[in-house]
Order: sequence, then structure tokens, then C-alpha cells
Amino acid sequence: MNFWGRFVQWVTNWDMWLAIALTLAGAWVVIRLSRIGINRFIKGSGRALTLRGILYSLVKYSVIFFVIINILDRIGFDTRSILAGAGIAGLAVGFGAQNLVRDVITGFFIILENQYTVGEYISTAGVQGFVEDMGLRVTKIRDAGGQLHIIPNGQINQVTNFHRGPLLATVDVPIAYEEDLDRALTLLERVCQQVAEEQKELIVSGPQVLGVQNFGPSEVVIRIIARVRPMEQFQIERLLRRRVMEAFNAEGVEIPYPKQVMFMSGLTKEENRPYGVETARG
Repeated sequence: MNFWGRFVQWVTNWDMWLAIALTLAGAWVVIRLSRIGINRFIKGSGRALTLRGILYSLVKYSVIFFVIINILDRIGFDTRSILAGAGIAGLAVGFGAQNLVRDVITGFFIILENQYTVGEYISTAGVQGFVEDMGLRVTKIRDAGGQLHIIPNGQINQVTNFHRGPLLATVDVPIAYEEDLDRALTLLERVCQQVAEEQKELIVSGPQVLGVQNFGPSEVVIRIIARVRPMEQFQIERLLRRRVMEAFNAEGVEIPYPKQVMFMSGLTKEENRPYGVETARG
């Protein structure tokens, strides 16, 4: 039989094409059911999300590999020789796939050591953001600007995880040199107590007034700190600044801003007082 005759016989082999169609449909059903089953039996967030993604990937790629071998076998390829030669081919491909192997091995140890999980905020490979997805080969991170960064696991050499333990909220409050320091410290202590009562769910310890942190050109800087739940430090810092501003306005405590004072030569200090000029607040 010539080539065209064999080709027509192969194309019109409806039993083969039906078997292939049933194999593809069965694979699609298995992948869908596996996803539903994994989501149903592995619930929760964080590490559970990571485990779900890994298991689903393993099932999906295993089914795809089985389908490819099955289809090749039905078409007429000798899959046994293909599988037997996979070892030699794999050795050859391995020299060109070192990065892929490194990514997979690194991903395995990231998961094994629980360095981070889906939903946590991390900094790695020059990127900061929330982990949206992670697998054996890549980690997907969404930064504050909304960009999605897909990082091969082999490039992840160091990880800073912002979700493991309380974080520090820090607020520096400037006080004019002319103000009564003890009075300002008392007001800040009162503000700290108020915020601690308002945010019991978010604050682990504090807030507390550490005291004078620095001396500026026109201000004394007082530092307030608090230990808060992961990723809540920005909210607590904003609330502390607002409460400090409200308290200072109510009690008439001046928050310093740039000033220019002109002195006329030959006049006394009292005579020069009216010439003080304030610049725009900065």
C-alpha cells in the first residue's frame, strides 16, 4: 500500500479517533474532579493554599503525560522505545535544562521549609508584594502597584517574610523647642492609651512613648512605637499621627514648621519682635 493509501486509512480510522476523543474527555474530567476534590478536602489559607496548588499541578501534569503517551500509542508510535530512550534523551536535555532543575529543587525546599505561603507579604529577588501563587518552578508576587511578578524559584536566594511575628509601627512626632516637653510627653502618653484601647485587635503591645529621639533645626523629635499584627503597622502609624494632631490642636501644642525671622540692626530684641515673619508651612 502506498503512502497516500496508508494516510487515508489512518485518517478514516474512526475507532482510533473516537478512542482519542474519549481519552481527552476523560482527562479533562479527571483534572476537573481532582481540582474540586483537592479544594474540598484541603481547606484553609496560607500553607493550605500552597499545598492545593502543588497537588493540583502534580495531578494535572501526570494526567497530561499519560494522555500524550496513550495518544501516541493509539496513533501507532512505539511508546516503549520512546520511554526507553527517555533516559538517554533526558540526560542530553538535562545539560540544557539546568535552570529548570534548579528552579524545581529550590521550589521543593521552599515548600519543605515553609519559607512563605500564598497570601503572605514577602521581599525577594528585588520584589516586594503578596504571594499570589507558588509552585515547584515559579512564585508569583503581586506588588503594591498591581504588577504581577513571576519569579523562577532558582532566583530566590533570600526571603524576607513580613507575616511571621509582630511588626514594629514607628511614629516620630516633632515638638517646637518653645513647648513644654513634659506637657507634650504627657499628651502623647494619653494618645497612646487611647489608641491602645481603640485597636486591641491589631496591637500586640504598646503604643509607648520612648522619649526624645532627635534634635532638628526647629524641633525636638519624640518617638512612639507599637508592636502590631503583620501588615497592620501602616494603619496604626496613620491612626497615631491623626490622634497626635487632634490632641495637639486641642491643647494648643505647636507642631513646628519653617520660619524666617528678620532682625533690624541697631534695635533691641524687644524692638525687633514685630519684624518676625513666618514663611509658608511645610
